[in-house]
Amino acid sequence: MFRFTTGEKAELYGAILQAFGAANERLETALGLDDVRARLRTVGWLDAVHDDDLQEALRKLREWQLLDVVQNHAENYRTAEEYERRNLQYSLTRRGEAAFAGVEHALSVLASTGALQTAVLEAITDRLDELYVLLGDRTSSDRRVFSTLQELEGHLEALLANTKAFNGELQRLLRAEGADLATFREVKAATVAYLQEFLVNLDQRGQTVASAVERVEHRGLGLLHERALRGAELPPAADGDPAPAWLERRRARWEGLQAWFRPVDGARPRVEQLHDVARRAIVTLLQVLDRITESRRRSSSAVQDFRELARWFAAAPTEDDLHRLWSAAFGLGPARHAHLAHPDPELAPSSGTWAEAPPVEVSALLRTSGRTERFTRTGKVRDIGGIKAARAERARKERAELEAAWDVLGTDGPVRLSGFGMLDHAVFERLLDLLGRALAVRPDADGTRRTVTSDGRVEIVLRLPPDSGRAVLRTARGRLEAPDCLVEVRRPSGPRSSAAKDGA
Repeated sequence: MFRFTTGEKAELYGAILQAFGAANERLETALGLDDVRARLRTVGWLDAVHDDDLQEALRKLREWQLLDVVQNHAENYRTAEEYERRNLQYSLTRRGEAAFAGVEHALSVLASTGALQTAVLEAITDRLDELYVLLGDRTSSDRRVFSTLQELEGHLEALLANTKAFNGELQRLLRAEGADLATFREVKAATVAYLQEFLVNLDQRGQTVASAVERVEHRGLGLLHERALRGAELPPAADGDPAPAWLERRRARWEGLQAWFRPVDGARPRVEQLHDVARRAIVTLLQVLDRITESRRRSSSAVQDFRELARWFAAAPTEDDLHRLWSAAFGLGPARHAHLAHPDPELAPSSGTWAEAPPVEVSALLRTSGRTERFTRTGKVRDIGGIKAARAERARKERAELEAAWDVLGTDGPVRLSGFGMLDHAVFERLLDLLGRALAVRPDADGTRRTVTSDGRVEIVLRLPPDSGRAVLRTARGRLEAPDCLVEVRRPSGPRSSAAKDGA
């Protein structure tokens, strides 16, 4: 199918298929020899092509089943030459359309760059919410259901394509070694900032999409696909009813959506795997940046020093020069211990040789750093008793404040969020932290969210309100308005306050 992309005339073959593709966009399904020549100029082929070469190229494309040829019996021909030039009409076959589309797709992939777009996640949520509303309204149009489902699948395909392309670019960036270190460093730093921006509230957006998928499934996937099928208005096909194949594609697309945000088998959603990939990429990029920064700080590296030394060895004129160069580069250092004297100098006469003199103790520190030990007074041990007492007092105070906050927030059962009413700001911050932890986890089958604090001493159970009530919490610094959820704060031990229960 793609044999036309190789060989000496590959460019001419590609230009001819591009000319037929441009003609199809204008609903011109058949081209004669003169029409093909004219179309070649419109697609950028400006070289002169002889009729024999053009006919040979068309013949090869017919041989590869990329073009089809028919005779035009509806035309009136005045001469035999005109009949010969205008009788044959060429058109793309299904195989030719597929080959041309494959090359166009390959070129677009080479020219495109991936992206992580949170706007796509929001668009997926909007389309799911719209489907939920349309399925609940029996008077809504089936065509609208079909178009909304098509838009949803388009956003999902964009998410998959952009994510795969960006991940590929990211892996190539991690392996790349640029010649211009300054530009290389700027690109990596910008990529780290881009990933960090994408990870902000990614978990919350993924949970939002999963909740929207669950709501649509509650209305019924069978109803969704049935109405979308009616709205698609599929034309009849000669080889059978196209509806089963169309429905099978819709089910496969929906299973892909579930795999990304709400797997039915309890597996980990792929959007969380994307979260892990982005975090690992940030760590790796930061490590690469540190190495680049460290290498730029040094005027030279050990590798460069040894390469330069190798050049000197290669350029040495004689063997004696090689030995001198070796001694200068790798020989022993100077005798820095020569100034040391015997503890009793009278026992070592000055007229004796080094070999006959008694040994002198040399400090190991002198060999490693060039300095001898210096014995001075021992430093005073610092009294840290006051620091330890202050830290212990601060820890007790923080623990007391934390216990007091848990006493206020503790409940003996589910209560309304509005029951907390007016709160101290420190207690409000503890409550807000608990609510944030609960909203960050996936809900159970009954919609309950459970989580515990980092020390495991407090558990919060959160359920969405059965009605559309609103709760208003007030502190000395402001107010918070939120859905009036059912909240239950459990503690393994310790007293519980009845403030929230009295407020409820």
